[in-house]
Amino acid sequence: MRNKGFTLIELLIVITLLGILAVAVLSAINPVEQINRSRDTSSKSDAEQLINAVERYYSTKGYYPWMSGGNSENTAVYGAAETDAVEVSAADQTFGVDSVAALEQLSSGGTAEIKESYVSRIVAERARHLYIYNRGEQGDSTYVCFVPRSSSFREEAWSRCDTDAPAHADYGDVPSDFPANACPGTDCVGAGDSESATACMICLP
Repeated sequence: MRNKGFTLIELLIVITLLGILAVAVLSAINPVEQINRSRDTSSKSDAEQLINAVERYYSTKGYYPWMSGGNSENTAVYGAAETDAVEVSAADQTFGVDSVAALEQLSSGGTAEIKESYVSRIVAERARHLYIYNRGEQGDSTYVCFVPRSSSFREEAWSRCDTDAPAHADYGDVPSDFPANACPGTDCVGAGDSESATACMICLP
């Protein structure tokens, strides 16, 4: 009486087919892209929280959290260049000529618009840092930006920055009060495609 079972050849064929299917599924899912998209979504949520907190603070106080008071004319916040957004990298970081720690004013040290845990997260050493900018002229917007890593978010950032991008017309030209380092030279507007555009920023609002 013969025992029924799989031969070694049959098992090898099945294992090979399963391997091919696994590679196909991983290629379709692209786990690295999914992870980057998830982190970009988290950065966008953090940017929304910060800009909403700034707006609520302004509505309540009548001045921005980097200003020392309502009589100050320090409406601008920017990096080393007046046209560049500044990286938010420390809880006690000061912005503008009044040297006020804006995150402290927005958290428990001020109006508690944001939680201490949120501040700790966005300024952590390994965090994907946000950038904030306000040119300081009448009617200017405050922008909170981040550098995306996923293809879909990079496509959005590049399409907004580069007038030669195929989808640029869907976004319109960037406003005159937009931070210059959100759309820098060859690593963004001159990159040629969204995959090469590694320095274009997503900026809210």
